[in-house]
Amino acid sequence: MSKKITVKTLQKYKENGEKFSVLTAYDCYTAKYLDKAGIDVVLIGDSLAMVALGYDTTNKITAEEMKIFTSAVARGVEHALVVTDMPFLSYHTSIEDAVKNCGMMIAAGANAVKIEGGTDYIISVVERLVQIGIPVMGHLGFTPQFLNAFGGYKIQGKTRETADLILVQAKKLEAAGVFSIVLEMVPEDCGKYITGNLSIPTISCGAGRFCDAQVLVSDDVFGKYPEFKPKFARKYGDMGELILNCAKRFDEDVKTGRFPSEEEVF
Repeated sequence: MSKKITVKTLQKYKENGEKFSVLTAYDCYTAKYLDKAGIDVVLIGDSLAMVALGYDTTNKITAEEMKIFTSAVARGVEHALVVTDMPFLSYHTSIEDAVKNCGMMIAAGANAVKIEGGTDYIISVVERLVQIGIPVMGHLGFTPQFLNAFGGYKIQGKTRETADLILVQAKKLEAAGVFSIVLEMVPEDCGKYITGNLSIPTISCGAGRFCDAQVLVSDDVFGKYPEFKPKFARKYGDMGELILNCAKRFDEDVKTGRFPSEEEVF
């Protein structure tokens, strides 16, 4: 296994024109598999609110819940950079709260945190976190924690004017010290435009082919979450069907007496 990936590694990828991969994980052994597969960044996404905990939006998960999942994932990773999504209201109330909650994730095993938005307040939070040694990944475009303000899952940056507004925020985040920025649900031209005007890596979450990296929710990749599939996600397997079939076979074997067998008892 190669050396531990750091924020400096991702910057070198950017400078060398090398793409890198990002997937979400919420438990130790999924994280182990992703790490073994060579995934560069493992993200404990607040998407776990929906795909793991059954909430109807990501805004309902708490910092304490994220801490538990962060700790589990961190125990499974040796190689990849571990990044934790900071949940809704965990960094919005004050810079002091942001430092406390982000520090909690680092103590739990994360190597960095991800926060959404590019307002002046968010910039001040990023600056403070970076000052005390907490690496920060930014997130612009469609930011799920602002779902209610956007009025739904809306593509952002569809005009030159709105793309420029995103770029202004991206530049401010870059100056504040973020090591990368997720661009979510923006047109490919917008993703390309912003990527070409930043010196730090961009990570596409439905932002097209020209960003420096790609991120997906692992449950979409594995075919485990049936409720909703984003246009930009690609399904590489069907874990849902696998789990269903295995459970059905076990149920049948128990009820027909085929399990346990003689080899499976003491």
